[in-house]
Amino acid sequence: MKTQTQLEAARAGKITAELKAAAAAERMDADEMLRRVAAGRIVICKNTIHDIAPLAIGEGCRVKTNANIGTSEDVNSLEEELEKARIAVKYGADAIMDLSTGGDLALTRRKIMDAAKVTIGTVPIYQAIVDNVRARKKSFAEMTADEMFEAIEGQVKSGVDFITVHCGVNRHLLDGLRDNGRLMGIVSRGGSITARWMAHHDAENPLFEQFDRLLDIAHAYDCTLSLGDGLRPGALADATDRAQIEELITLGALTDRARAAGVQVMIEGPGHVPLHQVVTNMQLQKSLCKGAPFYVLGPLVTDVAPGYDHITSAIGGALAAMSGADFLCYVTPAEHLSLPTVDDVKEGVIAARIAAHAADIAKGWPGAAEWDREMSTARRKLDWEAQERLAIDPEKVRKYRDKRGPKADTETCSMCGDLCAVKNFNDAEEKLKKLHKGDAA
Repeated sequence: MKTQTQLEAARAGKITAELKAAAAAERMDADEMLRRVAAGRIVICKNTIHDIAPLAIGEGCRVKTNANIGTSEDVNSLEEELEKARIAVKYGADAIMDLSTGGDLALTRRKIMDAAKVTIGTVPIYQAIVDNVRARKKSFAEMTADEMFEAIEGQVKSGVDFITVHCGVNRHLLDGLRDNGRLMGIVSRGGSITARWMAHHDAENPLFEQFDRLLDIAHAYDCTLSLGDGLRPGALADATDRAQIEELITLGALTDRARAAGVQVMIEGPGHVPLHQVVTNMQLQKSLCKGAPFYVLGPLVTDVAPGYDHITSAIGGALAAMSGADFLCYVTPAEHLSLPTVDDVKEGVIAARIAAHAADIAKGWPGAAEWDREMSTARRKLDWEAQERLAIDPEKVRKYRDKRGPKADTETCSMCGDLCAVKNFNDAEEKLKKLHKGDAA
């Protein structure tokens, strides 16, 4: 029996169980979500064989966050990656991408999927590379197009919910990049691998040339295609240049083809972008790709903060999400420096969640501002237990209270003590009430 994707079901006016559950989670009317899924402005990420809650990404939905984890050739510890997955979920990541390149990739992916019952994404080209370099004992540049598609199909059949595929890096764009004057060239790992393969074979990108074959694989399991930004800027100097925009135009055309085939699709975006260009980038994507959900890395709004790029990306991510981005890929403090540790993953997830929540408030997502109002009410009451419970990172609140604050039952913190503004105003207000009560009597 042929799979009916969420996109096809929505076009037929059918509210699936997955759409109904996703609409309830987003506090959105199911009929409204149906219309937006049918138009391709919302995707419901869930492979048909993956036993997880469906994740809606797109217009009118809560801004989602993703955590990248995975082994490398230099650091290959399955247990550490599983702990990263658990930590990412614990601190609120909506999705996890397994970007492993070291060890047994199939085993690692399966264990991550067992440990983290959330939406899972991958970049299948890494599987193709590892299979060719290790099993077939040849350079990854020598792999065939069929071997690329073999890896893609294997990962989709394993249950992953979305895959990043760099279909937009074609010969035309790659040839034009030579005279582009880019400072950093190609910084996307998948994009650079694709470019090297094309140069080695003097051939077109198979994922672009055989896009219909890719659509058939994705359709069979309703796996969402995340069209990768292989030419994303890796430096502020390269932001919003001709190569980036030409690739975006290409991805817009591929989006039309994917939708026509009933395949759900979202678009990946930059990258390093100066603050004053972030809004323009969001508007360009939404226009050129006809409202497809936008999945952005950051954006990082300065190049000079290694070790603090979780902050750099949170600044750009908040503005991007407020202006149209739907899905934020976290950036950890280790970005540009090393494979992230478990602590780096935690910091990255929390920074991305702060950015996403700030955007949800700005966009009026139902319930977003209420959370902050509850926190403010707890602060007004000097209710430390409620403040800890409501915090994005309750453990850090407790740590600071235990380390720097007075005894747990003390009314104020160690910053102001008896000079606490909230305590003094509360006392003043209480005394004024008594005075007014006496005047009335």
